[in-house]
Amino acid sequence: MNTHRKDHADIAGPSAPPCHPAGELTGETGHCITCSDDAIEMEIVRLEEGGLAVARASAGVEEISIALVEAQAGDTVLVHAGEAIAVV
Repeated sequence: MNTHRKDHADIAGPSAPPCHPAGELTGETGHCITCSDDAIEMEIVRLEEGGLAVARASAGVEEISIALVEAQAGDTVLVHAGEAIAVV
């Protein structure tokens, strides 16, 4: 019986980079370099409780998270997977 235990760092291997936050998504490609999803510019209509906001884009209105940015009503934000990642 092998009683040798490996440390978590020994077995974890390299981790995938996170989707890139504010600033790294605004380049020539227009999409996340990690997962290839597009980001959408949306205008904040109103702030909600809990770091949420109602935002409008050409496709309609939806609730998004603004927990990663400092945005106010009227600001335009770059939204990726329902999360505002930059104020533009």
